[in-house]
Amino acid sequence: SRGLGDVYKRQVLEVQPEQVTVLSDTAVRSKDLDEARAKEALAAAEAARASATGSIEIARIEAEIAALAAELAVIRKLRSKL
Repeated sequence: SRGLGDVYKRQVLEVQPEQVTVLSDTAVRSKDLDEARAKEALAAAEAARASATGSIEIARIEAEIAALAAELAVIRKLRSKL
């Protein structure tokens, strides 16, 4: 079952009167969100960004930073609802 705060990326929703279908490339269940791990990964990505040189490498790292920042925002939002 899906829990409050599940994170979906690249999603397509189909809503029917008796059913909702979610098609997603990536999904993270709220119970699997780990704030400490996300903070460590964000710090590592920011350090990697400081030394990145190639445009593809920079874009990949910046996408990772954005995803981690979004994950942390979801964690904070969920915590505020408790």
